[in-house]
Amino acid sequence: MGGGDLAMSLMLLNLAALCWGAVSPEPTIQCGPETGPSPEWMVRHTLTPGDLRDLRVEPVKRSVALEDYSILMNISWILRADASIRLLKATKICVTGKSSFQSYGCVRCNYTEVFQTQSRPSGGKWMFFYIGFPVELNTLYFIGAHNIPNANMNEDSPSMSVNFTSPGCLDHIMKYKKKCIEAGSLWDPNITACKKNENMVEVNFTISPLGNRYMVLILTNTVIGTSVSEYQEKLTRTSVMVPVTGESEGAVVQLTPYFHTCGNDCIRRKGTVVLCPKTGVPFPPDNRKSMLSGWLPLLALLVATWVLVLGICLTWRREKIKMSLPSTMLLPIKVLVVYPSEICFHHTVCYFAEFLQNHCRSQVILDKWQKKKIAEMGPVQWLTTQKKTADKVIFLLSNDVSTICDGTCGKSEGSPCENSQDLFPLAFNLFCSDLRSQTHQHKYIVVHFREADTKDDYNALNVCPKYCLMKDATSFCTELLHVEQQASTSKRLGACHNRCSSL
Repeated sequence: MGGGDLAMSLMLLNLAALCWGAVSPEPTIQCGPETGPSPEWMVRHTLTPGDLRDLRVEPVKRSVALEDYSILMNISWILRADASIRLLKATKICVTGKSSFQSYGCVRCNYTEVFQTQSRPSGGKWMFFYIGFPVELNTLYFIGAHNIPNANMNEDSPSMSVNFTSPGCLDHIMKYKKKCIEAGSLWDPNITACKKNENMVEVNFTISPLGNRYMVLILTNTVIGTSVSEYQEKLTRTSVMVPVTGESEGAVVQLTPYFHTCGNDCIRRKGTVVLCPKTGVPFPPDNRKSMLSGWLPLLALLVATWVLVLGICLTWRREKIKMSLPSTMLLPIKVLVVYPSEICFHHTVCYFAEFLQNHCRSQVILDKWQKKKIAEMGPVQWLTTQKKTADKVIFLLSNDVSTICDGTCGKSEGSPCENSQDLFPLAFNLFCSDLRSQTHQHKYIVVHFREADTKDDYNALNVCPKYCLMKDATSFCTELLHVEQQASTSKRLGACHNRCSSL
């Protein structure tokens, strides 16, 4: 088998794998409890999957019934992107809780499909999550996870674990726990406190329906005032006068409720003492007020007229600016540029990309600028993804190789010698099928720097619009800025069909 046949076979295999990934469903998980060791542990495996890449835990709120919530763990994990992912069947998660009593439980999450790729077809990593284990207050949890089938007996079993300490009732999620609600976590007393005089502080707060007995403390370094009140009537807001024995401005107000659900262990609320606003002193009558009141309606009319005229002028100016703006003030279009390896990247491709960005308002996509993505996704997947997102695909051709590149670039990055991965033939073969469709022809453009005929190897590009950049720069930019669907003759379509079939 020749080198060309081998390259074509590899390309067809990549295309087949891409098509398989597009039609096959993505794996999901089905989770259920599993006590004891997994059945796969009793069987010896020649190869087993690796460990997880990441494991995270956070509490989430779930509504059980009206005004009744359950706080559960949201456990998420990311799979490691390597070849062993094809062996992965399930992931087992075990949680141990340590507080006043100890809890333990495990779930097994089976994957519904066999993994065909190391990452998602969209390019992201495989990530899953399970919401289930209940979360108690102020509890330390140990969460461990490993992939199945796990390592054989007497072998190191790859696994990952994290610790998670649940917060108390003041947390923005844990406050919805029933025990916290009964302790007053959702109660907002809206405390206001002000210094009436040197010996008295006035405290106002909203009463909770959970109880009717409250204690108010005024604190600096020590307790300088205290008051305990009990309310029999169904009040909504109350005011308490608290005698103090020291300077109270800036002191802390601590409000302690006594609810029947939590007794002496209810959530305490705090506020700050400020100066009470002084009562206004009446001013002597002023004869000038009567004169001013006569001018106020006239002044109001003048101001309203001025605002109206200003609004009309601004609206007229805005409309005039909109009409004067060119129709090209749109979002930049995305342009994918593909080029043969003999073209100098630094002196030709980069200058062409700069021309597209500065003169044609285009967002340019080049393979040299996305080497890392190409390495992660593979050239076929990368080209397919870029073709979908790009508004235009430009085949940049050159009728000769500039000698300036050999003299100044040498072995630098972007020179022809350095361009070991030539994506142009692969892109030509991938996109060739689109050239036979009138629906997609408008997406492709051929650009020369000088007038020249397309090489025999790329005769299928004759069906595309062709521009010589030295003389067609204006019409070329117009083509990019006004994306229109172009029709082609049946003769050109036949030529493209024959050329693509021969490839």
